[in-house]
Amino acid sequence: MGKWIRRVVVLAVAGVFLYSMASIGMTLYRYYISDKSYDDTAEQFTALATGAEDAAGERGSAPGSVGTETAPIRVDFDGLRAVNGDIVGWIYCQDTPINYPVVRGEDNEFYLHHGFDGADSNSGAIFMEVQNRPGFADANTVIYGHHMKNGSMFAALAEYADQTFYEEHPVMWLLTPEQDYKIIVFSGYTASAGSDTYQIFEGASGEFDEYLETVQGRSDFTADMEPDGAAKYVLLSTCAYDFEDARYVIHGMLVPVGSAAGVPGEAGQRG
Repeated sequence: MGKWIRRVVVLAVAGVFLYSMASIGMTLYRYYISDKSYDDTAEQFTALATGAEDAAGERGSAPGSVGTETAPIRVDFDGLRAVNGDIVGWIYCQDTPINYPVVRGEDNEFYLHHGFDGADSNSGAIFMEVQNRPGFADANTVIYGHHMKNGSMFAALAEYADQTFYEEHPVMWLLTPEQDYKIIVFSGYTASAGSDTYQIFEGASGEFDEYLETVQGRSDFTADMEPDGAAKYVLLSTCAYDFEDARYVIHGMLVPVGSAAGVPGEAGQRG
């Protein structure tokens, strides 16, 4: 009787082990499929801009003005929108995995579990807060993305907790069909999902000035810049694991450059 029980226990343990390995394998496979899909998308719909200068450490033009600098990549938004009309932009950070289309859905749930093309996906998509006005028209626009364990999607945002990482990546890029922007990063920190960090402001105001001062004071790194309340901003948000419902957020000022979709001279001319 004892031998039989031991055999049952061994078989049960082996079954649990095999099930666990199969689950891990399936998760890794899903990561692979998602990463490959986004890699293929970047290869198909983007290209390095010819002659684009490396602007990783430059501050760019004054807020509200359009500089002569252009985005370092070009994006085929016509092709992307033929796949999904929810496409509103493309976000790019040099030397990181952040190189993705940005979508805006009818709610904040769909793209948590669907890729930019609308297909089921554990990685979801990079998407805009539905309460924000289209066209990045608000003073601050919130953009969400998953923190994937393999480092994809918005996982790299958490790296900004380190001063050295910030100094190596002080600039991101946001490209749209109408206007491209440098994202001048100036604050990053851990917040709760229900934090006042997620307030949306339509335009410049004294309250917005106070908000910018507050969020800069929370930053894990020190940025040599003074936020301008007349400019527009993005808040990039991803999951963190410091406590329940923790998020890591990055604030960046949008500085218009002289391109749209990466094409020089097209800023403000395309619809």
